[in-house]
Amino acid sequence: MNFPSNRIGQIPPYLFAEINKKKAEMIKAGVDIIDLGIGDPDLPTPKHIIDKLTEEAQDPKNLKYPSFVGCPEFKQAVADFYFREYGVILDPETEVLALIGSKEGISHIVPTLIDPGDYVLIPDPSYPVYRMATLLANGQCHHMPLTKENNFVPDFEAIPKAIVERSKLMFLNYPGNPTSATVELPFFKRAIAFAEKHKIPIAHDSAYNMVTFDSYKAPSILQVEGAKEIAVEFGSLSKTYSMTGFRIGYVVGNREIIKALSVLKSNTDTGQFTPIQRAAAYALNSDQSCVTQYNQIYKDRMTAMLDGLKSIGVEVEPPKGSFFIWSPVPSGYTSAEFVTNVLEQTGVIITPGNAFGPSGEGYFRVSLSVPNERLYEAVNRIKQNLKIVIG
Repeated sequence: MNFPSNRIGQIPPYLFAEINKKKAEMIKAGVDIIDLGIGDPDLPTPKHIIDKLTEEAQDPKNLKYPSFVGCPEFKQAVADFYFREYGVILDPETEVLALIGSKEGISHIVPTLIDPGDYVLIPDPSYPVYRMATLLANGQCHHMPLTKENNFVPDFEAIPKAIVERSKLMFLNYPGNPTSATVELPFFKRAIAFAEKHKIPIAHDSAYNMVTFDSYKAPSILQVEGAKEIAVEFGSLSKTYSMTGFRIGYVVGNREIIKALSVLKSNTDTGQFTPIQRAAAYALNSDQSCVTQYNQIYKDRMTAMLDGLKSIGVEVEPPKGSFFIWSPVPSGYTSAEFVTNVLEQTGVIITPGNAFGPSGEGYFRVSLSVPNERLYEAVNRIKQNLKIVIG
């Protein structure tokens, strides 16, 4: 037997599935694990959203097949959110599409827009799904390095002309995962100008758009004049409202791209459970104080973790968005060596930077998905067990 296909054979196991497997083995062996790896919020979904889900699940009409493109209430709520937050006007019928989580939409946008052999421009480091979806579509990946020296944004002019000519899609992601980098609107203006010049659609992953700190407000790429002619933006309720398990997201923007994506989706899935969509609409339309409250918790955790890292000689500039810390590894370690040592000697799970792409080497990512006391415990374990010497 010749299993699996060549296409699947080139895809490595999903990083976080492997981390969870190792985590389960260590827990079974009696190790007290502190998981700072995957970005799954530990904060509860706000009660008013759960109550709305429960209410909607009691209605028999909501238990039938959902709409392929999303229920009208959810799509209207997304359009209202964009007008309220960004001043962007969206037609909920043609410029908003419901997704089974933004990961699903991101993975499906690739075969929607590229043919085998076409290039996809991918930030490096970045969310692994951009690369894996491209490989599964028999596309070619071109990494756009994100460096500290360039504020973790791509240098569009550094992309070889031959690659630009064969590129059919570009991914961007701010606030960034894993780098936690943020941008202002002028960056998106440069991105749109480049995309328009070379006729390369942009897919902006905006999953952490509402997880921001202090006075920083993450912009939408659709705020740029003419952006809807060349770009779409993916959003998620997972991080903003701690709704990761709900699997609900959306894509907004260019109506031709959205129509094409809806054709692919209608032939591969049947949409998200209607009560979940209605609960998501309620989350977007109702009291937003929970967002402010949760962001303050993440900021407090970030301060605690940054202080802890500083105590072991690792300096990181405080991020303005996301709940990740992108940190250089201590001197003398590769990303994999440091992460492996931390896990085996301390039971603390962190993610090696090179798992997010070649330019991630020399970094590790910390997810602020546990309470402060566990963050302090994680740092103390690292400090006591690794005997780190900086310099």
